[in-house]
Amino acid sequence: MAFKRPAIIDNENALYDYALGALGRRMRSVAELKRLMRARVTDDEHGELLMATVIARLKENKYLNDSSYAAAFSGFRRDNEKFGRRRVITDLKAKGVHGDVIEKAVNEAFRSVSETEQARAFLRRKRLKKPENDRETARIFRALMRAGFSTATSIKLLKEWNVDDETLTALEEESSESRS
Repeated sequence: MAFKRPAIIDNENALYDYALGALGRRMRSVAELKRLMRARVTDDEHGELLMATVIARLKENKYLNDSSYAAAFSGFRRDNEKFGRRRVITDLKAKGVHGDVIEKAVNEAFRSVSETEQARAFLRRKRLKKPENDRETARIFRALMRAGFSTATSIKLLKEWNVDDETLTALEEESSESRS
């Protein structure tokens, strides 16, 4: 079954109300909101002008601000999800936030956070225990990498669990090959 295209909105107030509803459901970046609105306006200059006007009006009324969005998002991912710096940066890039805004928000959010302590908190949150074999070690290492922690921090935590050096070397090599 094909989905119908949403009804076209051709006046500023209706598009503004739609955008407010979208922002009422959850915080969004400017790029995310534009993506949503693009499906609701005509695909011409009038539609682009309508979107630009609504975005400007939302910013003027302080309903839309990428800096505050990035700061809130970074804090949430750090405190609730226990993710590392790299994961938060990647997620914000996917949301369409500008690089300078991301850098400032993430630096502020992770200023007083120890990456090792954050990684330990992530392991507790995911209920990951000391690995019994190489396969479990690799699974934990990859989970830490996906969560945005550095290779050095991941290796350090696994060393605390007395994982053999041969396995750690193999995982470190695998990690450096995947980044190349």
